Amino acid sequence: MTVLNHTVNKVTQRIIDRSGSLRADYLNQIQEDQNNLPERGKLSCGNLAHGFAACSEGDKNSLKLMEAGNIAIVSAYNDMLSAHQPYADYPDLIKRAMREIGCTAQVAGGVPAMCDGVTQGQDGMELSLLSRDIIAQCTAISLSHQMFDGVLALGICDKIVPGLLIGVLSFGYLPAIFVPAGPMESGLPNKEKQRIRQLFAEGKIGRDELLQAESDSYHSAGTCTFYGTANSNQVLLEALGLQLPGSSFVNPSNPMRERLTIEACHQLARITALGNDYRAIGHIVDEKSIINATVSLLASGGSTNHTMHLVAIARAAGIIINWDDIAELSSAVPLLARVYPNGQADVNHFHAAGGTSCMFRQLLQSGFMHSDAKTIWGSDFSAYTQESVMLNNKIIWRESPQTPLAMEILTTTDQPFSIEGGLRLLTGNLGRGVIKVSAVSSEHQVVEAPAVVIDNQDHLKGLFDAGELNRDCVVVVRYQGPKALGMPELHKLTPFLGILQDKGFKVALVTDGRMSGASGKVPAAIHLVPEAAEGGLLSKLQDGDVIRVDAISGTVMCLEDPDIINARLSSPQPNEGERGCGRELFAINRDNISNAEQGASYLFPGV
Repeated sequence: MTVLNHTVNKVTQRIIDRSGSLRADYLNQIQEDQNNLPERGKLSCGNLAHGFAACSEGDKNSLKLMEAGNIAIVSAYNDMLSAHQPYADYPDLIKRAMREIGCTAQVAGGVPAMCDGVTQGQDGMELSLLSRDIIAQCTAISLSHQMFDGVLALGICDKIVPGLLIGVLSFGYLPAIFVPAGPMESGLPNKEKQRIRQLFAEGKIGRDELLQAESDSYHSAGTCTFYGTANSNQVLLEALGLQLPGSSFVNPSNPMRERLTIEACHQLARITALGNDYRAIGHIVDEKSIINATVSLLASGGSTNHTMHLVAIARAAGIIINWDDIAELSSAVPLLARVYPNGQADVNHFHAAGGTSCMFRQLLQSGFMHSDAKTIWGSDFSAYTQESVMLNNKIIWRESPQTPLAMEILTTTDQPFSIEGGLRLLTGNLGRGVIKVSAVSSEHQVVEAPAVVIDNQDHLKGLFDAGELNRDCVVVVRYQGPKALGMPELHKLTPFLGILQDKGFKVALVTDGRMSGASGKVPAAIHLVPEAAEGGLLSKLQDGDVIRVDAISGTVMCLEDPDIINARLSSPQPNEGERGCGRELFAINRDNISNAEQGASYLFPGV
């Protein structure tokens, strides 16, 4: 029997102890909810008639029998998101699959799903993070009809999966399975895309060439193939035991995709409270599964957004984790994957190299994951080393490769790309933040240079074009935090900073905003708390103040005389972000949101 890694065991126990009373309260609540659930057989005739009025006669008859399961479909479908466009046909497919085993399914509701790729650098991006908690609330509204025995959640991208999961956890007595749609097939290599973006930023090519490159990269239905938040979501869902093993990265056009969806439907029907293998999501998402999810994020070099999302997801299940927990795990968990922006491969290459099942095998064998964590499939998480293959139009499950098939993409715990995970905690007089170092070369992990302070990411281009950044510098972008602007991502800055680094300058970014899963080769101290809008020291910085970002020692410091800095008045917060593009409707959300370390949530402001 594999011995659990000491650090993993210690952090798990610390989280269990810290969460004791809150977790007990959550479990009591979902038990009370289940006990008070209005069974369909006890609904008034009017309630029930409204609930199945639009169903086919066959489904109505099934629902009238009361013994057959009725499954809620909560969908994030729209055809603005390439990742979610395939979901258009899923409800009909799911209903057919459920009828095959004598059950029914209904679309319980839809949730909003915005595309960060479309809104990147635009006003709409300021609504992105705020949408997560709204999605959670919409999910709860979808399930509030209480007509259901289980949930199939259709969602893939950034804030959408965390929002769906938080919402479903509020109905923690229900079994739930997440159903992916898969990534688009590989297009323009990511390194070439990055090169063309930098050429455009330098003015060496025009918009037509840039648009062609972007179109060649994002070219069809399916998830974007780089390892950002959307694909990190998929790895986390598997690590949480809420998605079929190895199902995340099967392309939409692959015949396996439909069979996996049908298998998810049938498996959900098997684990409802109507049968003998009841598996409620509130019991599956526990301290061990949260640890497994965190470990998978670190080992794969996943999205920094999950330093917030995992905190909020855990809190929805009555579990308290923090950045110290994540940082301590990162110090012990090896980096096993090189997927763009942490390498040149994409998620299709990762999947072909062995994928999640092979990576989990490595982590389980070395004691970095809890093999006995509960799941929606198999006996426990030890079964998640399996993968699916097609045989005579049926799914056959087999063990994944013992070792990865492409060691430059996915490696073993004996030969890791790094002995620690891809995320580090930063502390210092500028506050607390995180940095993703899995794509940052060692020579760039310490930067000490004068600050260039801006309050709007759009101001960087003017400074760049004027040649004022051709020197060592730490770009400070403040008033980007949850309370100020809803914490937009700042990828607009990436090409400019990348060019400066390529010219040989020492550059870094310091911000209370986000960079997300696409954080790349430039060191970025992000998610700074306290944010500038809450009086953080960021609000008092001026051009020329010497800043030191040291990812090796884990510090982010202003090196000026503390008495001089503290005597300054805070720079006033710009009025930008308060109106236009619907932002005025979200003032109450920004006013009540918690800080980044607390999950940036207005549902759980006191984490």
